[in-house]
Amino acid sequence: MSLQFKFIPLTFQRDENEIKKQIRNTIILKHFFDKNESVVKLESLIEGTQYGYNASALESGKNKFLRISDITDGKVDWETVPFCDCNDEETYLLKNDDILIARTGGTTGKSFMITNPPKHSIYAGYLIRIRANKENDANFINLFLNSYVYWSQIVSLNEGEFRPSANANTLKNLLLPKCTIAQQQDAVKISNSISVKGYEQLLINIDNALNKYEKCKQLEAQNFNHFDLLNRLRQSILQDAIQGKLTAEWRNQNPHTEPAAELLKRIKADASAGSAAGNKGKLKKEKPLPPITENEIPFELPEGWVWCRLEQVAQSFIGLTYKPTDVVENGTPVLRSNNIQDSKLVLNDLIKVKIDVPISKMAKKNDILICVRNGSKRLIGKVALIDVDDFSFGAFMSVIRTNVNSNYCFHFLLSETFRNQIDDEKSTGINQLTQGVLNNIIIPLPPLSEQQAIVSKVETLLGKCNQLQAEIENLNAHTKDLLKALFNETFEKKLLTLPSESFFL
Repeated sequence: MSLQFKFIPLTFQRDENEIKKQIRNTIILKHFFDKNESVVKLESLIEGTQYGYNASALESGKNKFLRISDITDGKVDWETVPFCDCNDEETYLLKNDDILIARTGGTTGKSFMITNPPKHSIYAGYLIRIRANKENDANFINLFLNSYVYWSQIVSLNEGEFRPSANANTLKNLLLPKCTIAQQQDAVKISNSISVKGYEQLLINIDNALNKYEKCKQLEAQNFNHFDLLNRLRQSILQDAIQGKLTAEWRNQNPHTEPAAELLKRIKADASAGSAAGNKGKLKKEKPLPPITENEIPFELPEGWVWCRLEQVAQSFIGLTYKPTDVVENGTPVLRSNNIQDSKLVLNDLIKVKIDVPISKMAKKNDILICVRNGSKRLIGKVALIDVDDFSFGAFMSVIRTNVNSNYCFHFLLSETFRNQIDDEKSTGINQLTQGVLNNIIIPLPPLSEQQAIVSKVETLLGKCNQLQAEIENLNAHTKDLLKALFNETFEKKLLTLPSESFFL
């Protein structure tokens, strides 16, 4: 049977020096696997495993009470560690060179080696303690726990993501190379970048692997820069579009286009006529919109364009409020913030409700869905064009229904000009973009026929951006595959005859 060690990108591990340490330690352990051609279980190197003490943390007490949350970036500030009163201190007492391993939570499997703990310090129940026996070096065990030899054995693949699983039985059955105490001490020195005579080729192998890792990381950084430049290009396209720069030639070829001011008059007249009809001839008095001041205008418009408030060219509708008991398997689907991804409508994870939904809470094709309330400010204002019928939308959402080209309005809502306005106005304690703020957003309005020309230009250019993105994503995936292949080859173990009772994941 063979051991397979893999490069595993751990979600809680971001520090490059720590990653390089894992790589270095893996190559060291591989060297001893190859050299000694014999394996042992971790249980033969330790006195045993011990789960931590279960108690509530206190502000004062007899014992310092170390928890997972007290271990940050591989360090413990003992001054901030709480207390407890332990009635079995001898069982849970922490000593120098004890190693604690998290058995639950987001850092499951991560280890921490104790140095100079305060007197009477113990550890909490979500930790497992291991302690080297007299025949073995605790630092060598710590080296193993910070290697991909260790992580390859305790992770399981769950829906495409690596999830560590650590318990006493798992830990006892982990496999290491069988090393003499002298070899263990040599390994620890090499791990700490100390040259040891007789290991020259191992040192060369480590340097080669780390150099290859650096080159792969440089490629990843270049790919990240490409994504950043592409996003800037998209914003530049949108900004040029709403400033009329993409359609300058179109305007020269179409000099007799109806000005946007006439379009605005017609929209207002149609709205007034509709309102009058709905009120049996009694026109509802509308609250006048504030005039657009010079200080609000971010750039000059081409001839024939006008600035207007969003409310002048669109209606916004507040989303549906429903109770948890209204949610059913078959009913009216409700669009929420999670249904907007990368400015597109995604019909995954839909909530459905069984209530009478008012017509004003039902979205139509070509409406624009916008998130108006969210725990994260950066998600407020994200939008998607609706391309389905018979969907409602949730209370933290609104839809914008335009009297102009909805695609043009959608592209405006993706622009920095819109984002700058809501970033200035939406900073409330509850992270909310109110209807008042939304209605008063100023929007550059081109003539109606030019709106379609702008949409056509934008969609062509953004389509090319999408092609570029696909190429960058392929390159990025190739880089990640290269990184994994590099280390899978570096860590590859030759066949070993292992005990039949050996534990594998």
